[in-house]
Amino acid sequence: MAAIVRPRDDRMIGGVCAGLARRFGTTPNTMRAVFLASCLLPGPQFLLYAALWVLLPDERKAHRAGW
Repeated sequence: MAAIVRPRDDRMIGGVCAGLARRFGTTPNTMRAVFLASCLLPGPQFLLYAALWVLLPDERKAHRAGW
């Protein structure tokens, strides 16, 4: 199983949706639409996005670390 990283390219804000899209085999725009649609539901979506932004390694750092 490949690690989820925030890619260098195709970022809009932090690269979280692009990294998740790459991992689950969909397009970044689809993942962004899913995230925006989920914001209509109650829950901590923005907190989860912020946590993933902090916790997921950047592709450059992960490459140097050997992930």
